[in-house]
Amino acid sequence: MTPLHARAGTGPGDAHFAVFTDRADAAAVARSFVRPGCRIVNHPSGRPWLVGHWHDDEAVTARAGDTALAVIGCCPVEADELRRRAARLRDLGEIDALARSLTGSFHLVAVVDGRVRVQGTASGLRLVFHAEIAGARVAATRADLLADALGLDPDPGELAVRLLWPAPYPLYETSPWPAVTAVPPQDAVVVAADGRTARHTRWWTPPEPVVPLAVAADPVRAALQEAVDARTRRGGVVSCDLSGGLDSTSVCFLADRSPARVVAGTWPGRDPADTDLYWAEQAARHLPGVEHVVWDADASPLVYDDLLGVDDLLDEPTIGVMDRSRALHHLPELAARGSRVHLTGIGGDHVAWCSEAYYHRLLRTRPLHALRHLRGFRALWQWPLGGTVRALADTRPYGKWLADTAGRLRAPAAPSVAAGLGWGMAPRLFDWVTADAERLARRALLDAAATATPLHPDRGMHADLEQIRSTTRVIRQWDHMAARAGLPLASPFLDDRVIEACLAVRPAERVTPFRYKPVLTAAMSGVVPEPCLRRTSKATASMDASNGLRENRADLLALWEDSRLERLGLVDGAELRRLARRPASPGLSDAILYSTIAAEVWLRGLSRGRSSIRIP
Repeated sequence: MTPLHARAGTGPGDAHFAVFTDRADAAAVARSFVRPGCRIVNHPSGRPWLVGHWHDDEAVTARAGDTALAVIGCCPVEADELRRRAARLRDLGEIDALARSLTGSFHLVAVVDGRVRVQGTASGLRLVFHAEIAGARVAATRADLLADALGLDPDPGELAVRLLWPAPYPLYETSPWPAVTAVPPQDAVVVAADGRTARHTRWWTPPEPVVPLAVAADPVRAALQEAVDARTRRGGVVSCDLSGGLDSTSVCFLADRSPARVVAGTWPGRDPADTDLYWAEQAARHLPGVEHVVWDADASPLVYDDLLGVDDLLDEPTIGVMDRSRALHHLPELAARGSRVHLTGIGGDHVAWCSEAYYHRLLRTRPLHALRHLRGFRALWQWPLGGTVRALADTRPYGKWLADTAGRLRAPAAPSVAAGLGWGMAPRLFDWVTADAERLARRALLDAAATATPLHPDRGMHADLEQIRSTTRVIRQWDHMAARAGLPLASPFLDDRVIEACLAVRPAERVTPFRYKPVLTAAMSGVVPEPCLRRTSKATASMDASNGLRENRADLLALWEDSRLERLGLVDGAELRRLARRPASPGLSDAILYSTIAAEVWLRGLSRGRSSIRIP
């Protein structure tokens, strides 16, 4: 049988690797990770340091004495500069400043005095995991590399957590295998010189949101320009989404300033009320040097298309499989037009806008301003007065809120105002989830609540960081899928430097019911023409989702035949098969099936060949 990873393939933009200390026992473990075609960077002793897969333009390594640095991913740093940085390092703690000074999206690995430090991105787009294997502590960029080396099966309790809709922080940031430890995005893992002892050390904290918008506009524009430049500086052909929305339009105009030739793609929605094409054409008129491609709306895949055909190797369940066909559909054509990387506007919604939950604090610090804006939000989102008052009066700490959700997993959805002004959307379980799964999920919630602290004391900043990190869990898997399809994705808005510049803006100016994405419109003034900055709406693709449920009901029915989740006792397969036959059932259009489908598709992928989930 051909190994699964060999059948799945990979491509540029899908760097993944394991990291080893300079010890004999670690070297013995490293040899089990070596496969034909993989790449190896050695310690000075000749023992393996990095073992994995990456392309030449995705890695920069440097050494100065006993200090070594590796930057793997997208980063414009040159080897000579990295070597100078390595020569100045005296302690691993100094890596913090280096990490915060580099642009792009990358993993950073360092060796100083025999100790190894590995970190990803604060956004969570590039993660790190570690586990003890045969007495050696090994770090890796994918959880499944470590789990497979240990011969582990996913933990049913972790799968039960992933059936929650949504899984709240910190539950979604674990690995599906308890023996594999996930490193929080704001932390690095440091493996001691003994090769066994590991600790996490914090390297990133969000900026204080105190910068006036008038001052912040230039830094936001500069950070986003640098993020785009990191992908376009080598010239050639790059492609961009051009939905007509502010996010993708901004990326297109910034890419047009680069040495690269730009191909812009617009994917109109099926809904006659969708205005994406109109706004995309308005932008294209101001981009004479850009080739504008408009896809056939009726030929584009629907949500839920080809779920039975998903054969990507993923290291955790992801709701991204629902839109996999849509996300990948246009990539082969763009690659055929010469594109070497495809830039998206994904992340703009999460960094150029922010949570209304900031007004929970603003009501107490700037009451008159907050009350005026809250009236605007009530009108915009149709929040009832009573629900708004109750949400603003709720002062429960995060751990208490999390514990309280454990007792209401089967309750109806809370009003949107409770999520908008609170700690987030309360998790729920649905009729097809078994009592055993509910017990496991409730226990996980209560265990987390006992020690959980929010990502930030301000529930607005907490909500922003959680949205960024939960989104990057999906985009991280899309990046893998796209690389395998032959054209890597890039999401400049999700680079750490862009996130920092946006989060630093005063929340009262960043989110307001009276202006649409004021941070982005201010930053892009003079770059994007004024007519293109006037759009105050975005398409929802709701028709593509509802049609997808109806047209894919046979595939959904087949998905629940011999369900892996059902075998584990986590779902009622008969209830899921009943729903598949009735795609218009109340609630299904609200994506409540997503987490269950994600877990089922992932388990099916694992069952195709566990022994092959390794570095190629």
